[in-house]
Amino acid sequence: MTQRTSVLIVDDEAATREALSLLVSEWGWTPQGADGPAAALRVLERQPPDLVVTDLVMPGGDGLGILQKIRADGLDVPLVVLTGHASIDRAVAATREGAYDFIEKPCNPARLRVTLEHALEQARTRREVQMLRTRVREAPPGEFIGRSRAMKDVFALIDKVAPSKASVVITGQSGTGKEMVARAIHARSPRHDKPFIAINCSAIPPTLMESEIFGYERGAFTGAEQRRPGHFELADGGTLFLDEVGEISPELQAKFLRVLEEERLRRIGGKTELQVDVRVLAATNRDLREQIRSGQFREDLFFRLNVFQIALPPLRDRPEDVPALVEHFVHRFAGDAGRRIRGTTPEAMRRLTDYAWPGNIRELRNCMERAVLLCDGELIGEAQLPAEILSREGDASLRMPLGIRLRDVERAYVEAMLLRLGGNKAKAARTLGISEKTLYNKLRRYSRDDVRPAAVRGVAG
Repeated sequence: MTQRTSVLIVDDEAATREALSLLVSEWGWTPQGADGPAAALRVLERQPPDLVVTDLVMPGGDGLGILQKIRADGLDVPLVVLTGHASIDRAVAATREGAYDFIEKPCNPARLRVTLEHALEQARTRREVQMLRTRVREAPPGEFIGRSRAMKDVFALIDKVAPSKASVVITGQSGTGKEMVARAIHARSPRHDKPFIAINCSAIPPTLMESEIFGYERGAFTGAEQRRPGHFELADGGTLFLDEVGEISPELQAKFLRVLEEERLRRIGGKTELQVDVRVLAATNRDLREQIRSGQFREDLFFRLNVFQIALPPLRDRPEDVPALVEHFVHRFAGDAGRRIRGTTPEAMRRLTDYAWPGNIRELRNCMERAVLLCDGELIGEAQLPAEILSREGDASLRMPLGIRLRDVERAYVEAMLLRLGGNKAKAARTLGISEKTLYNKLRRYSRDDVRPAAVRGVAG
């Protein structure tokens, strides 16, 4: 049974309380009377009502004391003041301090009812907004879906670091959702209404990287026909996300570190420095510590960025999340395509759950988009799934003996992956979690090796 709305009526005159109580009852609410501020405060402490209607001037105090109590206790209880003509100025002051409205005595019942209804509706709206905000804070960020312990840990880390200005390094294989983590951190931070600027460092040629990050002045170089702000400047007040940060050249890393430390930058060709306030989030699928040892990444920049780290697990390590992800993507793509698809058959779901997903969530997303387009019925079946899932190629393994060099293990794995993917280097790079440039560099290095040890001629199957 729904609880009726309660209205506390505060007035030192019994006749006024009774008259107002009768009106409140006729309007479908539950009245409760108090003969002065002291009695009203006892009611507020015992069981706060949904609304307070109070006389402004009473022998034992005034309505402002009740208003102050409501505000001091943080109660979401609207208050309407009843006032005589002589105390209009005080009633106006009460509304400035937080009273919903005031009504001059003698009250017009129609106006009183409308005022009380509006006050209650405004309070309900505030509570609903607060409830929605709470749900947003408690819900997994962005499009993240996961019931696994690993993902719950990731959600907890996002919640802890988001309110700060700390730099974060997000690690994980390609396709695990590193940019989604960055966007979730930004969305839950005090900077959420400021820009979120993302740079894919592996997609920008090294010769253009500096101008993309720092911008340039007109005439700074051939082709610079007008001033252009860089990504760092565009992110002022907000967040700059550097995807594949390990691809930045060591020379540019030094300039980048200086901007982080001093919070000032100079455009290429510029003569003055600009003050910037930017939070930096970085992502990588590479081992930055190994890059430090090889001289490819500055140690001081690593420690400046790596204030806080979030590691994303590969999808194969959380198979219990696959059904929920499948349901999410089917619902999303079916809606986009105007299809009435309810889900998958049990057999198809078993295949999807058993598959190792080397391309992680990105691969699953693409798989379900394709399946939705191919599905003619209400359920996606095995016939709509790619061949590699049906043949269980996601469980492919590489067998080799112990006692061989790590570089030879890497070469065997890369070559086996290329063989499995029919020589498709772009897909192999994505699956391996590296850029195409890195893959080509590895292949050139392998080609310079005269002899490949027989021990690493493993079998993929």
